[in-house]
Amino acid sequence: MSNMTTKIIILGKPVMDCQIWWPPILKQRLKSEIMRINKDEFFREATLRICSSLELNTAFGRAFEYMRKFFPLDYMSLHILDKNLGATRLIAFATVKNVKPEEILPLPEGIWEWMKGLRHPFTLTTSSIQDEPIRIFASLIKLHGYSDLTLPLRIEDNLIGFLVFRARGDDKYTAEHIDLLATVAEPFAIALNNALAHESEVKLREMLIDDNRFLSRELLPHVENNVVGGNSGLSNVMNMVQQVALRSSTLLLLGETGTGKEVIANAIHFASKRKDGPFIKVNCGAIPENLIDSELFGHEKGAFTGAVNAKRGRFERANGGTIFLDEIGELPLQAQVRLLRVLQNREIERVGGEKPVAVDVRVIAATHRNLESMVADKSFREDLWFRLNVFPIMVPPLRQRKEDIPALAKHFVISKSRELGIAPEPEIAPGALERLRNYDWPGNVRELENLVERELILRQDGPLTFASLFPQKKNTRIKDPTSADEELPTSLDRVIATHIISVLESTGGKIHGPEGAAEILEINPSTLRARMRKLGIKFGRTV
Repeated sequence: MSNMTTKIIILGKPVMDCQIWWPPILKQRLKSEIMRINKDEFFREATLRICSSLELNTAFGRAFEYMRKFFPLDYMSLHILDKNLGATRLIAFATVKNVKPEEILPLPEGIWEWMKGLRHPFTLTTSSIQDEPIRIFASLIKLHGYSDLTLPLRIEDNLIGFLVFRARGDDKYTAEHIDLLATVAEPFAIALNNALAHESEVKLREMLIDDNRFLSRELLPHVENNVVGGNSGLSNVMNMVQQVALRSSTLLLLGETGTGKEVIANAIHFASKRKDGPFIKVNCGAIPENLIDSELFGHEKGAFTGAVNAKRGRFERANGGTIFLDEIGELPLQAQVRLLRVLQNREIERVGGEKPVAVDVRVIAATHRNLESMVADKSFREDLWFRLNVFPIMVPPLRQRKEDIPALAKHFVISKSRELGIAPEPEIAPGALERLRNYDWPGNVRELENLVERELILRQDGPLTFASLFPQKKNTRIKDPTSADEELPTSLDRVIATHIISVLESTGGKIHGPEGAAEILEINPSTLRARMRKLGIKFGRTV
């Protein structure tokens, strides 16, 4: 006879310690105890516990304590089949150990269909796996070393989810366990259905709130963004954001093109004391070199030909708030000198002006380029580099945070469906998330966003499969539109437009300056812009 202290954990949070008495012959008597138990009493007691609270996690924890009297049980979890994600999604779990199942488990199409056909409770253990679907599923749920007892939950013959028991070791569950668990399928199914109905109501309320925010954003000079992945792949970045947001320090965001540096800049601004002030965004690579000083610092009337009125620059407009200088590495040397003065003295001087103008602005800069190498090459000022590099934040590429892909894909499906007027938004097909996760995403989040939009435009009916996605070489050369293995465009303008778009994609939308589209095409930037206007090609970067 021995005592053991067991910690009950619900959704990762310890809620109680309890003393459990374990007789030496417990295991030998467990089977006979199950056989002798009154099933009506078991049904009543289990139902009372799972229906004891409107808060599912609380009721689930109470049911877990009761179930441990009759089943080998290390943890118990409740999952649904999420058609929108093509995956199982965790709703609630309780455990005696600090472990947690996968919250979202993408399912290959064959496994999805196999699970939809399940009707009766079944056991799963590594020593008895024979069928191919079961072997694949066991690998997905990381079964090795454990036994599972799974109860399909149905409402009016519609499968809505699963109740899963797990215990360490092989062959922990018997036919008697299966028979006993089958008696409580209905109350657990009702509890899960009520939880889903509540979740749907919460989502509807959140949609109404979001719509209200969207309408408000049309009237306000700034927007507030939630960071998708802030609790997973970008958790380290968001921790740094929380540390620095309330300060007034100059920040430098580093990372590849398309990783979402602007989203991080938004998060910093709206978490700061300046959140009620303006948030001005400037793409330094999208402004012609001869206009950059006027755009950033403003000009006086008559400062140059065409300056018929005085104009405030972006820094003056950002006074009391934040200015985000994207692609800071594209800033010409002359503008770098002026920016250094702003950072040192907190004042600007308009083009053609004679007296400085004080500004209270926080500067957040971003680049995908190696500024240290540019300093060595004398294309970026060393003193400006030191001023900017006070608190650098590296935003990781999407291939290093693939756990964010399901949430990002769903986010873009919703937002792009709204933009394109598609209602209701389509579901993501079973197996599609797995295809997205297996891709390396050289274009990062921007590429995923563009892929979702393309799929929505091309979609005829049914769920999104992302069948057009295939691995590409990172350094894809510009294709020859006259090559025999490609369909020929129908006109010279289309050939030119295709070529310009390909070059712009390779430069991230940059037109002028080193490594810009104009340099690659060996034409004047103004000529390129005129040609783009004629062909209807949009200016500027896409993120």
